[in-house]
Amino acid sequence: MPDILNRQRKVRVKTAGLRSFSKTAADTVSETEGRDFTVVLVSDRRMRELNLTFRGKDRATDVLSFPYRDPEFSDTEFLGDIVISAETASRQASENGLTLETELRQLILHGILHLSGYDHENDDGEMDRTELEYRRILRIDE
Repeated sequence: MPDILNRQRKVRVKTAGLRSFSKTAADTVSETEGRDFTVVLVSDRRMRELNLTFRGKDRATDVLSFPYRDPEFSDTEFLGDIVISAETASRQASENGLTLETELRQLILHGILHLSGYDHENDDGEMDRTELEYRRILRIDE
């Protein structure tokens, strides 16, 4: 079962609903094949450090995905980690007229698709189309 770890203290987040959503998403998104992943909520400061270390970008971002790929354990049930800045998610939710939970669900889905191999930076819109379809199926924007 996917796990949610709250490693920040600046934004109040109810993790029970996110845990339930993550399980439903893992079972719904065909590319995950029901495999597990971890969602870690962090501060902007920590997200900035991660973004600089792993992407060379010295700024916070909303979500980063870290796929678990080890050829020795190719049959693992673990997809990887999704790291979300709760502060950035909170700001984006306000800017877009969404609840924090809806924004976090969108970011979790986005992270799941990255863990499943999608890359919106060079796939001619395939990930965006897939994400919109799963948002509809999972009723994220309702």
